[in-house]
Amino acid sequence: MLAFVCGMQGVLDKIVLCYFVACGVSRLARFNVTADALSAGSDKVRYFEGTPIPTSVVLVGLLATAATIGSVRADLWFGRVSIGGLVLHPLVLMFAVSGTLMISRLRIPKL
Repeated sequence: MLAFVCGMQGVLDKIVLCYFVACGVSRLARFNVTADALSAGSDKVRYFEGTPIPTSVVLVGLLATAATIGSVRADLWFGRVSIGGLVLHPLVLMFAVSGTLMISRLRIPKL
């Protein structure tokens, strides 16, 4: 929602942002289904599969920084690109990368 309010409102932006939300939901569902198997008989899960959802706070921080210095809407960092008449703000690609990392099979040690 924050990305949308900051100006990522093109059709391709909306698709990427929906993908990000779907990745977050999938990440939570996978954790709930595999938590028992990942704990290997102990009470705790030793590692995360994919980046944890709270790592998205980095994206919130970047958007807050952009809003603080007035780089939102028409002044959004990296501008906008038109692909086949559809608008894409390159900054939204951070959400695509973050979402993809959430559903990846990367093993990240749990502290």
